[in-house]
Amino acid sequence: MSSGEWQVIALSLRVSLVAVMFTVPLAYGLAYLLARRRFPGRMMLNAAVHLPLVLPPVVTGYILLLLFGRAGPIGSFLEDSFGVSLIFQWTGAALAAGIMALPLMVRAMRLSIDAVDRRLVGAARTLGASKWRAFFTITLPLSLPGIIAGAVLGFARSIGEFGATITFVSNIPGETRTLPLAIYTGLQVPGTDLQVARLAVIAVIISLAALVVSEWLISLQQKGHDHVL
Repeated sequence: MSSGEWQVIALSLRVSLVAVMFTVPLAYGLAYLLARRRFPGRMMLNAAVHLPLVLPPVVTGYILLLLFGRAGPIGSFLEDSFGVSLIFQWTGAALAAGIMALPLMVRAMRLSIDAVDRRLVGAARTLGASKWRAFFTITLPLSLPGIIAGAVLGFARSIGEFGATITFVSNIPGETRTLPLAIYTGLQVPGTDLQVARLAVIAVIISLAALVVSEWLISLQQKGHDHVL
C-alpha cells in the first residue's frame, strides 16, 4: 500500500474516533430522555434524532453547511469568538460523521437503558440513594454494554460516511478525503482499480468487525438481563 492510502486510512480512523468520542455523551443523554422521560415534544425530539436516517445525506450536509459555514449562524460565531472553522477541515468531517451516526447510537443506547429494570432503581431510591447515585450505580453500569455497542455502531457508520461529508467539507486530499471519498475519487481515475479494491476491502473489514463486536455486546447484555430475571 502507498503512503497516500495509509494517509487516507489514518484520517478515516481519526475522523471516526473523534466523531464517536464527542457524540457518545449527547447520544446517551438523548437516549435516556427518550427512554425514561415523558414530556411535551418527546415525539418531535425522537423524530429529529432519527431524521438523518431518512434524509438524503447530501441534504444533511447542506444543512450543516448553512449552519456551520463561515456565513452560518453557528459557524460565524465559532470563527469570530474562538477562531474555529469547521468548513473544509477534518474536524468538519468528524462533525458530519457524528451527526450521521447519532441515530444508530441513540437506538442502541435506548434499548440498553430500556433493558435496565426500573424496580432496581426504585429499590435503591427506597433505601435512600439519591436520583444521581441510583443513576451512576445502577442505570449507567447496567447500560454500559449498550453504550459500547452504540459507540461501535457509530464508529462503523462514521467510517462509511460519504454524502454529508463531501457536501459539507468537500474532498480535499490529506484533510477531508476519508475512505469513501478516496474510493469515489479513485473510481473517476483510469488505472486505479487495484487501489480502489484495496481501500474497499479495508472499509468492509473495519465495518464488518465493528458490526460483529456490536452484536456480541448486545447479546451479552441480553444474556445478563435474562440472568437477572
